[in-house]
Amino acid sequence: MNLKQIWVMLAAVLIAQAASAQTTRLTLRDCIAYGVKNNSNVKIAQYQEGVANQQSREALSYYLPQVAGNGALDDNLKLQSTVLPGALFGGEDRRVALGTKYTTNVSAQADQVIFDQQLLAGIKANKPNIANAELNSKKTQETIIYNIANAYYQVFVTNAQIDLLKDNLEKTNRILQTLQLQLDNGVIKKVDYDRTKVSLNNIQSQLTLAESNLILANNQLKFQMGMPLSEQLELTDNPLDKPFKLMDPGKFDASNLTDFRIQNVNMELQQIEKERIKAGYLPKVSVYGRYGMQALGSHLGESWGNWFSYGAVGLKLTIPIFDSFRRDAQYKQADLNLLTQKEQLKLNTQNYELQNHNATTQLQKAKLNLANDEANVTLAKEVYDVTTLQYREGTIPLSDLLNAETSYKEAQSNYINSMLSYYQAQLGIEQSQGTLNDFYTALP
Repeated sequence: MNLKQIWVMLAAVLIAQAASAQTTRLTLRDCIAYGVKNNSNVKIAQYQEGVANQQSREALSYYLPQVAGNGALDDNLKLQSTVLPGALFGGEDRRVALGTKYTTNVSAQADQVIFDQQLLAGIKANKPNIANAELNSKKTQETIIYNIANAYYQVFVTNAQIDLLKDNLEKTNRILQTLQLQLDNGVIKKVDYDRTKVSLNNIQSQLTLAESNLILANNQLKFQMGMPLSEQLELTDNPLDKPFKLMDPGKFDASNLTDFRIQNVNMELQQIEKERIKAGYLPKVSVYGRYGMQALGSHLGESWGNWFSYGAVGLKLTIPIFDSFRRDAQYKQADLNLLTQKEQLKLNTQNYELQNHNATTQLQKAKLNLANDEANVTLAKEVYDVTTLQYREGTIPLSDLLNAETSYKEAQSNYINSMLSYYQAQLGIEQSQGTLNDFYTALP
């Protein structure tokens, strides 16, 4: 072996190691954990939780001291005048200009709310508002779990379809080779050979389509996980190799659903909104303190050097008297919105029950189909093996063999599709009962 060959082999080893190092090997649990961490929808939900926390701080801030400073420099281009009665001077009334040309004023005022029921209602909404954001975040996580698991199963089912098609392609190729020999020896007609050739081409087309679908399924899984499409992903635990665990649907309880809890929190927030609007009829009380300094002068310089101070404290009472029924209209709107939400919850609860019932029916149907298709695969294989032997012995025509082969392929394909349907039915039950997080935590 010369030096050039050694370098080529070394380069090949390094390339293979690099390719292996770049491949990420994950189980279903790992895929979900990756998605929960990296999917952009999770990050958006986390940002929304942050917004809810900041809204809580904002609502509280309105009931805490507010301090503001003000400053102004006035150039009184034309001073305001007033008339002093002449009796004060023993003569005619006099017109007098008040003030100076320049006035500088700086001040600071602190306000503190003593009582404002509307603000208190806003603070009361902080807890359910944060809870609502947390529930939406949980709902986002449940959706990601469902989408990733569904895409994960689709990858393995598509792989199984590819393996099946490759096996069928190999079997059909062997038959075609035998038919070619028989055709060359004049034992069969060319039409028999052509029919098998058509079957081979059909399988090849199905295989090409399945391989394309596998790429799409892998890309869909990466998208749901928030993984770059360029990253190499290898899935390690094939669910199709494991015995099926037939699950018990269990008892349905709508209160376990995140959507149901979100709607209840929204109704709580709407009730608080009604209270806030109603509180607008109550008086508002606040105190304030103000301190400032002022400078006057006929020239600009004087208005910065001749200061005198002033200050005040006060109590402010605001009593709403009449607003042309604006608040009454707002209150009735809030009340109608609350009634609408209650009716919507009733409808949604019925819909949740329907979804659970349908999911249970789908699971039962998937169980039955899975058992039937599994038994049918065994039966179709037995028929195919016997038919193959009979054809080789020359006791049956080619059409019988092709029919048996087609039936066997269909039985295998139906069984694979039944496996996917069963996994999807399981996910549907978990989703309809609000237990997707339990499904995730129970994964090995």
